[in-house]
Amino acid sequence: MVNYAPPELDRTFSALSDPTRRRILTQLLQGKRSISELAKPHRMSLPAVMKHLDVLSDAGLIARKKTGRTVVCTLQAKPLQNTVDWLLQYRRFWEERFDRLDAYLAHVQQGESDS
Repeated sequence: MVNYAPPELDRTFSALSDPTRRRILTQLLQGKRSISELAKPHRMSLPAVMKHLDVLSDAGLIARKKTGRTVVCTLQAKPLQNTVDWLLQYRRFWEERFDRLDAYLAHVQQGESDS
């Protein structure tokens, strides 16, 4: 049975493809951050950071909440969990292949030791 990836996965991988966006997500692992806090370590303009935040938001990876004049971002882990679940299929695939390779090598080694 073929399990096709959900369309949200494309948005998640696209968002994760950029190193700046991955660094922003890493910053958010520590908790909520204002946009200015997120922008500070990056050598780019605030509008450029905002574009990255838009991509992350469209992918569902962050949520933004405005309180007064401050916009605070938080990490949303659900799309990441969906990505991990999808990738686990391939982990199982490779583990099965490696198990068969181990069994084959054990068989070959056993044949050599019998000689």
